[in-house]
Amino acid sequence: MSEIVKKDHLTPEQRNVIITTLRARFETNKIRHEGIEWSSVQARIDSDPSKLLSLYEMERTGGEPDVVGYDNSTGEFIF
Repeated sequence: MSEIVKKDHLTPEQRNVIITTLRARFETNKIRHEGIEWSSVQARIDSDPSKLLSLYEMERTGGEPDVVGYDNSTGEFIF
């Protein structure tokens, strides 16, 4: 995942790569987010593409974003 995003959106390939990476990390580290289902995370990501772009950039620069919680007051997942 070394390709820099040159626009304000991801290509379909970049999107697939980051979604696959996030889901695999989510499944591997279930203890970090007990009670949260991937389908809920996926739906939230799909509703705001700018969030996925941020997660992609975090991953590209060496971070390993993963869901670590949920904010009931805002409805946001915490990465």
